[in-house]
Amino acid sequence: MPSLLKNPELNVHLTCCPMLMKRIPTLAAALLALAVLWPAAAQAAEEWTKSRKVQIDTSASGAATDAPVNQLPLLLRLHSGNFTFSEAKPDGADLRFFAADGKTPLKFHLERYDAANELALAWVQVPIIAANAKADAIVMKWGNPAATAAGDKPGTYDPTHILVLNFDEADGVKDASAKAAQVREFSGKTAGFGAIGGAGSFSGNSRVVLAASDSLALSSAEGWTFSAWLKPQTLDKATLLSLGNGAAALTIEMVNGSVTVRSGAASAQATTALKVGNWQHVALSYAAGKLRFFIDGVAAGEAALVLADARGEAALGAGFRGEIDAVTLSKTARSPAYLKAQFASQRADSAMVAFATEADAGGEVSYMAILLGAVTLDGWVVIGILGVMAVVSLWVMISKTITLARMEKANATFLEMFSQNPNQLLDPDSAAAKEIQGLDKVQASSIFRLYTVGLVQLAQRFDAQLKAQQKRQLSAAALESIRAALDANIVRGNQKMNSGIVLLTISISGGPFLGLLGTVVGVMITFAAIAAAGDVNVNAIAPGIAAALVATVAGLAVAIPALFAYNWFAIKIKNIAADTTVFADEFLTKSAELHSQ
Repeated sequence: MPSLLKNPELNVHLTCCPMLMKRIPTLAAALLALAVLWPAAAQAAEEWTKSRKVQIDTSASGAATDAPVNQLPLLLRLHSGNFTFSEAKPDGADLRFFAADGKTPLKFHLERYDAANELALAWVQVPIIAANAKADAIVMKWGNPAATAAGDKPGTYDPTHILVLNFDEADGVKDASAKAAQVREFSGKTAGFGAIGGAGSFSGNSRVVLAASDSLALSSAEGWTFSAWLKPQTLDKATLLSLGNGAAALTIEMVNGSVTVRSGAASAQATTALKVGNWQHVALSYAAGKLRFFIDGVAAGEAALVLADARGEAALGAGFRGEIDAVTLSKTARSPAYLKAQFASQRADSAMVAFATEADAGGEVSYMAILLGAVTLDGWVVIGILGVMAVVSLWVMISKTITLARMEKANATFLEMFSQNPNQLLDPDSAAAKEIQGLDKVQASSIFRLYTVGLVQLAQRFDAQLKAQQKRQLSAAALESIRAALDANIVRGNQKMNSGIVLLTISISGGPFLGLLGTVVGVMITFAAIAAAGDVNVNAIAPGIAAALVATVAGLAVAIPALFAYNWFAIKIKNIAADTTVFADEFLTKSAELHSQ
């Protein structure tokens, strides 16, 4: 170490410390190894390529809690709709859960992970959940090939849990809490599908027995809570839980369908009965001489009674016919908000837990971007054609609306002028008849154009009679000739008003069919791609099907406005045509009166 020994002070210390001199090479090697391995270790810890936010809703649309909930084991049901199993390790070993900041790890464990069927159950302990809010969330991360399993089953449950039975262990029923109560007997069977995962199936002659232990004890001073999911086949008397022996034993029973608690001479019963064949969440909370019953998170009665402390051997399910799942026993009194959140988060159709559909940490999901990004070329062709049809329809609707509005206004103006001075206006040589021809406000009137045609017919006949030095008059034949001219003008006017309407009818009838064509072709392509890839999960199918439906939506978006506009124009044109026809009759009648023989 020549460079180091050039320093006199350091040389003195090294000379005085031969042991340190001997260890310097070892220390240097260790520091070098640490410098090399630390970035790799840090990088491995951060290589979670996928993440998803899980929103927790305790507002009226979710669990509807009125108080904060602490240390809740939150159940997350993973399936192909909210989790891409192919992106994670086959056993889910790279799954991790964090607080909303995405950095604070949360304790969790996987009760079940079935990548083949794309189903998983994860329990995550959430430290605190705010009341009546949608602000809380946790972050789920996966996609790290270097990760190893890190589940902590006992740590998922807080220290007050003294018994947790989920009936989903492959090697027999076990207590999942940190107390690890010994299951001495289980004479029932495990059912594959329970309220959550597996369930215990009881025939009436089967039960679960747990050996007595110091941890398996309840104190009336501390309070306690019992909860379980029950699916009774009958409402016969059965023991849900018994703890201890003799007069001091605590017994939770089902009597005529009602949950009942007995301890010595004290007893109380829930006001809401259980139902046969349905999964129901039952919870009991005891504290300070008050026992509360809850069925499906809703209060089902309470009673004031003094219960003795209970300890010793515990048994569940004696005499019970049906299935039991997710049994928990805690040596503390859970709040109503906790029990409501427990039920709301564990039910199959939970509205308390919502998975964000954006797999990357952060932003809001653009559903339209997902749909448009999955549209195939044939779909874009159809959508392009529909876009052209929509522009044409819009042009027809705007132009027709302006034209008909002007026509109605001009018709009203002309009819008012005609009604005030009909005799002068029916005389081709009058000043009023000549003056009205130059008025701009009546030029758009279909009735004025009809009037002009009739007036020209009158002028032609009167000029011929004047040249022949005959009296100015209208014969029956002349009136019929004028009527024919007026009728021809009415027909041509109706044709002009209806011009372009056919484009709306094409959009109405052709738009949905074009959209349906695009959808059918898109679905065919989606299924062909799935068949070629061999991937049949929902995430592979859903985007293609949803994108294919965009064409149908586009077709309906073109057809529906065109349909409304067509019906509106039809009524307007019909009214204008009726007014024009009425005026033609009025023109002939008044002309005959003024110029009769």
